[in-house]
Amino acid sequence: MANNARKGIKMSEKEVRKLDLRGEICPYPMLKTNEELDSDKDINILEVLTDHSPALSTIPPQALKRGYEVEIDEIDNSEWKITLKKDG
Repeated sequence: MANNARKGIKMSEKEVRKLDLRGEICPYPMLKTNEELDSDKDINILEVLTDHSPALSTIPPQALKRGYEVEIDEIDNSEWKITLKKDG
């Protein structure tokens, strides 16, 4: 996976991080999401893009353990955006 999988976009006062994990299969979507969340405790919003449906059942529990709310949207046929939000 290319190093440009991670992007940050400023929206008002909160930064929205994006993690593009399309093409990655388990356990990598969950591991890379956990790595991103653990690398910066100040992440308020992380949008994870995936085309690997098992990630829909592995990423949310890990995010919930870290205090994030989880929203899953299907953005294309067999492609999802998992939005992780934390107040802070």
